[in-house]
Amino acid sequence: MHKLTLTALMLFLLAGLPALVTAAPTTLTKEAAIEALKDIQGEVLAVAPSEIPGLYLVSVKMQGRNIPLYLDASGTYMFSGNVIDLKQRRNLTEDLFRQLNPVDVSAIPLDDALPLGNPEAQQRVIVFTDPLCPFCSQLHTVLYQALEKDPDLLFQIVLLPMQPNSQRIAQTIICNKSMEQLEQAFAGKALPEPDCQSTALRQHQELAQSLQITGTPTLILPNGQIHAGYRPVDDLLKLIDENPAPVN
Repeated sequence: MHKLTLTALMLFLLAGLPALVTAAPTTLTKEAAIEALKDIQGEVLAVAPSEIPGLYLVSVKMQGRNIPLYLDASGTYMFSGNVIDLKQRRNLTEDLFRQLNPVDVSAIPLDDALPLGNPEAQQRVIVFTDPLCPFCSQLHTVLYQALEKDPDLLFQIVLLPMQPNSQRIAQTIICNKSMEQLEQAFAGKALPEPDCQSTALRQHQELAQSLQITGTPTLILPNGQIHAGYRPVDDLLKLIDENPAPVN
């Protein structure tokens, strides 16, 4: 997987950027964005108003990734840093980057995932979880609630211990491929020592690092979009409905 970070791509962009053309239109068109960014080695894919008044979101394809940039209406000024929504405490730029670069779900190894739901379901959600994470425990309950409302779903649970105390517990669960033991861990019950030498957890951690997943719970939706954090059941079902698997 490409390991070039969003920050590094931004710095690369800025390194070759000359003074942008000056103008004073009230709307930034795709043609104007192409002209403003003509000396950048990338393809302007789309232009749309951003959440920030006066700035436009410009999607640029570069080195196999789609990068979100911000330009003013005149194409004179570019903003390449992270935009933070303080009320929601969300990094909007990082969210956009993930939306523009969905994960290839078919490339994610799921041999050690714990299945929950309909194994024949079209809509499949990968859930990264930690057996000692309180929000993961709450989300796990929500998964059952979601299946009651829509039985045609499959949640594939990937253990990702984020703290030292979780490592041994997760290893035990992996050795036995036991949903029951995961739920016992969520309930605060002690588990036996692991009795195998599986490398699955290390592979899960390497996978999470390559996907820039830094916390649990984290969802990979059927279309490859990544969303972090707990969701109540109706929000979760809406999220799945809005991000379905591509139709073959």
